[in-house]
Amino acid sequence: MPAHARAQEILGHDFAKPDLLREALTHRSAVAGRLLARGRTARSNGAGSNERLEFIGDRVLGLLIAEWLAERFPQEQEGQLGPRLAHLVSQPVLAGIAERLGLPAVLQVAPGESRAGVRRLATVLADAMEALIGALYLDGGLETARRFVRHAWDDPMNSLAEPPKDPKTALQEWLLARGMQLPNYTMVSREGPPHDPVFVIAVAAAGQEGTGTAGSKRIAERLAAEDLLRKLRG
Repeated sequence: MPAHARAQEILGHDFAKPDLLREALTHRSAVAGRLLARGRTARSNGAGSNERLEFIGDRVLGLLIAEWLAERFPQEQEGQLGPRLAHLVSQPVLAGIAERLGLPAVLQVAPGESRAGVRRLATVLADAMEALIGALYLDGGLETARRFVRHAWDDPMNSLAEPPKDPKTALQEWLLARGMQLPNYTMVSREGPPHDPVFVIAVAAAGQEGTGTAGSKRIAERLAAEDLLRKLRG
């Protein structure tokens, strides 16, 4: 089955504007590869890749999950709903859903990146999932995006009997309960233009280190804390 037909099957939506789906499935590396194949210098701004749709999908997903949480937990206030929202739109959850749906098989990446395993990277999968939600929204409207999100996020939503703790708080509590020193966060790198930065943050504690990569320093720190906590808990 062609990749686009398989993607439409995954999403449960036939696109009136197939170019939106094509763009949502295109990693930056595939655009650069096509330009080089035509003898042109590869642009670095990501034009033609799924990055613009990712920007839209991130906002649409946040709205739809917030709406769903407010319906599902009518007695909870922002302090409880916020951690639930942060968890459900986090990179690990998005990447896990993408893997379960079979998204890696339909992503368009450059051959070299494919051999390097880029299709399986959590950052790439999470970005592509947001791009697909953005494409669904632009092609079919909010209800189409809502229908997909409520189907794809059903298991993660149902697993949240209690509001999850912020990973940084959970890490700190884990260390303090064992008489260990507090974690130390450092910025490994900051790349990309001012409007679309990529932060890599490392956190060290108890002789181990975790890392996180995201478009904001705060989220990268959360991902680093999650990574380290998983290692410490074994």
